Amino acid sequence: MTTAAMGRSTTAQGAPRTMKAVVTHGPHDYRLEEVPVPRPGPGEVLAKVEACGVCASDVKCYKGADMFWGGNGQPRYVQAPVIPGHEFIARAVALGEGAEERHGVRVGDRVISEQIVPCSGCRYCRRGQYWMCEVHNIYGFQHVVNGGMAEYIKFPAEALVYTVPDELPTERAVLIEPLSGSIHAVERARIEFGDVVVISGAGPLGLGMVGAARLKNPGLLVVLDMMDSRLELARTIGADIALNPGTEDVVARVKELTGGYGSDVYIEAASHPSSVVQGLSMIRKLGRFVEFSVFSEATTVDWSIIGDRKELDIYGAHLGPHAYPLAIDFLHRGKINLDGVVTHRLPLAEFERGIDLVASGKESIKVILEP
Repeated sequence: MTTAAMGRSTTAQGAPRTMKAVVTHGPHDYRLEEVPVPRPGPGEVLAKVEACGVCASDVKCYKGADMFWGGNGQPRYVQAPVIPGHEFIARAVALGEGAEERHGVRVGDRVISEQIVPCSGCRYCRRGQYWMCEVHNIYGFQHVVNGGMAEYIKFPAEALVYTVPDELPTERAVLIEPLSGSIHAVERARIEFGDVVVISGAGPLGLGMVGAARLKNPGLLVVLDMMDSRLELARTIGADIALNPGTEDVVARVKELTGGYGSDVYIEAASHPSSVVQGLSMIRKLGRFVEFSVFSEATTVDWSIIGDRKELDIYGAHLGPHAYPLAIDFLHRGKINLDGVVTHRLPLAEFERGIDLVASGKESIKVILEP
């Protein structure tokens, strides 16, 4: 045995026996604790975390949203205590037996794992629809798959693991997870040449959707957000027009731009009920509506718009299936440039400040924590 930094003893794999980690105990009860470093079993990968993003879903979980804690009749999703964080980038430091062959990684590789760890046995996994796995273990919400707000993270044998180029800067590499979700949402929209596409919400996911939608060559790409600074960034990423619903009638403007018909595609990424109502009013008959957001409250709409009045195609979009290799490639080659999305890099100990920054959204877009 040797002695690690800060006087910690090390395991046979060279990692310390304990590590600093944020631990979720309940709503508004997140603590920085010293916990054991996980040890990789057969097929598993132990990785040292380089950075972990704070997602809007992390904020909703922290604030006690019913969708996570089981209020108002919803099933309980969080299994506390658990280490949060699913937007991580890391480096492999130890491999369990058979892990190199299973995942195609070696010690020293820069690695990432899809946010869901499929069970491989349910109906959806057997059909190849792993992102809808019935068990649905996602890093940072269930203790069997602790997340990346820690010094080390373990990828289970069932995890979907990819290598990441060393030369990709941290502030880009940490966006692979959200960009994969953005790509999936855009793919669901089935954008065609000449389409008028509206993306509601210019947060990290919405901005990724702007970059992905731009690659589809729409006729007109419109972005909506309540913050002018985010709209300006959306223009640099690829938006043709950026509109603020707080200062103008965006439904009327889009109708004006389309000869009174409305947009061909509307992708909802603002996580607010008004964005859903706005989209149903804005989209044309026979249009395609994609819902990606995770809401903290119920949304009420006139469903007759969907059927009787417009006969819309409504698509859900969940996670980033099959999109991680694309996200890595697009960021590496600069096909999608998300420079400026990461606005804050904080030490892990300042996780509460990071959560507050994301909750407010006035000063930040993407906040990352670095152990």
